[in-house]
Amino acid sequence: MTAKLEFTESTIQGLFGHEAAEDEDPGRLKEYYFKGTSYEQVTADQGIRILVGHKGIGKSALFKMAITEGEDQKNLCILIQPNDIADLTIEQKDFLSRVRSWTHGLSKVIVQKALNFIGIRGKSLKEAMAGFEDYSFKIVDFISDYFKDAINSKNYDASKRDFIERFLETGKISIYIDDLDRGWQGKREDITQISSLLNSVRDISRDSRGVIFKVSLRADVYYLVRTSDESTDKIEGSVIWQSWTNHEIFVVLIKRMETYFGRTVNESQLLKTSQIELASRYLSGVMEPRFTGVGKWENAPIHRVLMSLIRKRPRDLVKLCTLAARKSYERRSPLIQTTDFQAVFEEYSQGRIQDTINEYRSELPEIDKLLMNMRPTQKERTTQQSYVYKTDALLQKIQNISQNHDFRFANSKSTVKPKDLAAFLYKINFLTARRETNDGQITRRYFEENRYLSSTFVDFGFDWEVHPAYRWVLQPSDLNSIFRLLDLSSDE
Repeated sequence: MTAKLEFTESTIQGLFGHEAAEDEDPGRLKEYYFKGTSYEQVTADQGIRILVGHKGIGKSALFKMAITEGEDQKNLCILIQPNDIADLTIEQKDFLSRVRSWTHGLSKVIVQKALNFIGIRGKSLKEAMAGFEDYSFKIVDFISDYFKDAINSKNYDASKRDFIERFLETGKISIYIDDLDRGWQGKREDITQISSLLNSVRDISRDSRGVIFKVSLRADVYYLVRTSDESTDKIEGSVIWQSWTNHEIFVVLIKRMETYFGRTVNESQLLKTSQIELASRYLSGVMEPRFTGVGKWENAPIHRVLMSLIRKRPRDLVKLCTLAARKSYERRSPLIQTTDFQAVFEEYSQGRIQDTINEYRSELPEIDKLLMNMRPTQKERTTQQSYVYKTDALLQKIQNISQNHDFRFANSKSTVKPKDLAAFLYKINFLTARRETNDGQITRRYFEENRYLSSTFVDFGFDWEVHPAYRWVLQPSDLNSIFRLLDLSSDE
């Protein structure tokens, strides 16, 4: 039996985790981290792996966990972030010059960080780097020779000896390049910069066997680079899409809560257990089991409410539970109740739409006008499905909005056509593909799961729906209608 909870900030973070899991304490992250199939794919000893996914989906957390586990095995792991490469001088005159500049600059950064890791700094580092170009930028060859000399001369941090010996045994070094899209604006220059960097990564991986690259990119960044530069077709086979099922995200929540209480769980068994059984067994000490609201949500299992409002991103669930727990703390309640969730739905919705605007404004500068005008018209509000559209109706709505706005993508001078705007809305998870089964169950599909649905914006039998996470900010004057009209997602 779980003791009654007091939802202090430390308790909330312990229960639900840090919103940005990569900022979590490494020990705590290891306790609750869920390794999906993408983790196994990314950490494979292959030359290049490019991890693609939306913000808040766990790319940086995956990298942090992979680095932690790699270092536990005494493998040499190097994390490269924008600040590490900000001062590199990249030639601008042509694409090949850019790639060559990136290859040389990135190789130097990798070697410097590897030597830093074993304690080589200052004058010793400068002297060591002076000889790197003599190796024709062969990273593994240079590090191997330097490490051998370091072992003989004992010129290294003694605590790193196991890493040195492991590298000399395997000849492998894993390079994690994260947060590359910081400052991304979706302009031609940005696309060329990322594309040339990816090409240099490919060249280094080919020329220095044993250098294993893991690169993370936001979905919209990869999409633009991939569709704008034919040279990136050679890396398409290295792309791993980071995606989650709602069931996996629910298991993540349960694993976080159970490890907070000091209890062990069998991850494989949790994945095989139905959501209704998981909720009954694990949620009762933290939140009330059923939503006591009105309309289609009345008496619904609380987990179905939560799963319907998240965009298949773990961070969404952390945010929603955190906000509700704070309301519970204000009431000094030991249990998160329906009133707590109801009190934060609007704030949660505002946060998600602002996140989306911030994330994609660089690609579509007037995205806020497009999203906010997707609210239902007076006529649409009278229907039972005011946020659900057949393809023709969706395109007509976007056409109507476009009559008052000149929507242009940042990397194009042409006005965007309604079909392209619809594909964009699907890509950013503002729209989901929706299908109702014969027994009335609602299935929602996301861009990451069915990218083909938007290739020419053919619906393949699906309708289109504005994601439930955005409803409160689009219709603040009639919040009760959301509970009356919004269908909850079926269990996965």
